[in-house]
Amino acid sequence: MKLDVQSISAGYGKKLVIDGVGFTVSPGSIVTLLGPNGCGKSTLLKVIGRVLKPCNGCVLLDGKSVRDYSTGELAKKLATLPQLHHASGELTVEELVAYGRFPHRKAGGFTSAHDRDVVSEAIEKTRLQELRKRKMGTLSGGERQRAWIAMTLAQEPDVLLLDEPTTYLDVCCQYEIIELVKELKTNSSITVVMVLHDLNLASHCSDQLVMMKDSKVRYAGNPSELIKPDILQDIFEIKAEIITGNNGIPYCIAAGSARRK
Repeated sequence: MKLDVQSISAGYGKKLVIDGVGFTVSPGSIVTLLGPNGCGKSTLLKVIGRVLKPCNGCVLLDGKSVRDYSTGELAKKLATLPQLHHASGELTVEELVAYGRFPHRKAGGFTSAHDRDVVSEAIEKTRLQELRKRKMGTLSGGERQRAWIAMTLAQEPDVLLLDEPTTYLDVCCQYEIIELVKELKTNSSITVVMVLHDLNLASHCSDQLVMMKDSKVRYAGNPSELIKPDILQDIFEIKAEIITGNNGIPYCIAAGSARRK
């Protein structure tokens, strides 16, 4: 499902955090928002997910403004996993994932056989079969994050928004989450827009990078076009060396600060 971000300006109170931001996300692609702290990445994700109303501009989902969908309609097409989320540690994995079915349930809220099948499929896709009866409070950070992603998958969305899904995870867990995201794109044709801070994780999985600075999109393109020393210095104020892996993906070795004194 195509996603168009058109000239979005948004903020909080009188403070404008993003100003005139626009780009297009092709169906079934992974787009990662990158940039220094405070540049507006999470704010933009909130606007796309209709959590925050923009001052100007619009977000089109399949040619229709996200603000013109009913809440139930939008929840069937677009799922959001914010950076901060919480559930009772007494909930089992299966119970948490089942919350993702609420937009699809009929009047009365009864769980159908199809709902149960979708929950099981989401648990299988996130490789949580052996943990489905475990309580959330007993899981590791990476396991909990997979459970939350499974909950969003249970919504059966066309578009998935992820705000820093690898935060606080160890390196192995970070790559497991990123590999899961890639599998969702390949096997389920889900369009993913996410915020990451790790340049190499972003390069590893993204079809397109959107680099933001000073409230605007400064660059947009594929990793080979944007993971370059001059661009990284402009956006992140770092000195960087670039190596190309055997997979043809460029990776960044940060070699120091280039911040002007």
